[in-house]
Amino acid sequence: MAEPRIALFIDGANLYATSKQLGFDMDYRRLLKEFQARGNLIRAFYFTTLVESEEYSSIRPLVDWLDYNGYRVITKAAKEFTDATGRRRVKGNMDIELAIEMLELAPHLDQIYLFSGDGDFRPLVEAVQRKGVKVSVVSTITTNPPMVSDELRRQCDEFLDLSHLMAKIGRDPSERAPRSAAPGTPGHPGLERRYGIRQGDEPVES
Repeated sequence: MAEPRIALFIDGANLYATSKQLGFDMDYRRLLKEFQARGNLIRAFYFTTLVESEEYSSIRPLVDWLDYNGYRVITKAAKEFTDATGRRRVKGNMDIELAIEMLELAPHLDQIYLFSGDGDFRPLVEAVQRKGVKVSVVSTITTNPPMVSDELRRQCDEFLDLSHLMAKIGRDPSERAPRSAAPGTPGHPGLERRYGIRQGDEPVES
């Protein structure tokens, strides 16, 4: 029997917030390997907004690393504005971009793994299911409040609690060693702590 054709759709900001609530660091290399073992992985999408300022630049090394290491990264610029109190605010989400990619790829898939708890995705999940695709939502209900909306969890075919996957896709401290590297490079210790980017994982330009 042929392996199911699967794809990952990762809402980057949502997954980051969920993993932090659970108290663990994501290892994106282990995450990819875990789901490659579950079927024929057609695509692994990672969606995130970017803010072009020094304060938020720390995510760019992660985006670059993912781009070189098996993920299809979809980004757009977040909108910066000043609210009524004079405070700087940042607004932006990737819901539309994620929905378009999922609907376009759905006819070529058997199963989709959506890494998000955002209830706004419920109609999208329903639309994909009508195309005959099984949808699994990856989030958690172990936090207070839960990181996944009840309506999204009811709509999906399968719910995977991220807390049960921590041992498989979380960073293993024993695999990280001290390293001297310039800040902002894929081998930099700060990236290893934050994103599970390990020794020898520097991107190689084609």
